Amino acid sequence: MPQLRFWLLSLAAALAVFATLALGHWQLTRAWSKEALAAAVEAQGALAQLDNAAFANQGSLPANLHRKARVTGTWAAAHTVFLDNRQMDAKPGFYVLTPLRLQDSAAVVLVQRGWVPRNFQDRSVLPPVATSASVVQLEGRIEAPPSRLFDLGNDGQGPIRQNLDMTAFARETGLALLPVSLVQTGLADAAPDGLLRNWPVPVSGAGKNYGYAFQWFALSALIAALYGWFQFGKKYVSQRKS
Repeated sequence: MPQLRFWLLSLAAALAVFATLALGHWQLTRAWSKEALAAAVEAQGALAQLDNAAFANQGSLPANLHRKARVTGTWAAAHTVFLDNRQMDAKPGFYVLTPLRLQDSAAVVLVQRGWVPRNFQDRSVLPPVATSASVVQLEGRIEAPPSRLFDLGNDGQGPIRQNLDMTAFARETGLALLPVSLVQTGLADAAPDGLLRNWPVPVSGAGKNYGYAFQWFALSALIAALYGWFQFGKKYVSQRKS
């Protein structure tokens, strides 16, 4: 019976050590992948700005994610959308999205123009956003379409929406939307539009994974140490004292 107990405890300890080591290694690989992605994003951001012609080249757009662009065009203001429940500087409000018809091109890009607070007394009231009817030039960062928040699968119609599906929106508006969006960072109208553009700075977040990896490896070492002490260390100390 003592032998069976010894082997069962040994097996349990070995499985626990293996599992915690595997979880620690998994957290390390996640940290490394996040660091690689952050480095790739930084490298893309350091490249030269794209102009209208390069931006409208749909075939190269996936390779140009996170790259800077400087484009010229006219706003399709009638199709402005206010994405609800978005935060900036820890305050709730809207992300304002307006399609931009690129000059000398049939292509249209959806621009994430900025953030504006909402009217909490009357949630149906749209905040004023100045939008020029003339040709504008703006700078931005090429990104994927706006991220989705949890909803019941209905993106809805009208200017205020929880989420925006690019394919459905292109059908709805009849616009030749590019498969990416442009996060505006500067320029555009000479007059201020009242939008806040304190976009979150992309960070790798790898530090959290390194911390989790350390905890798993420490737990693995603790399990091994406790197993060694209770299975061999205590017996050795007892024998030395006797």
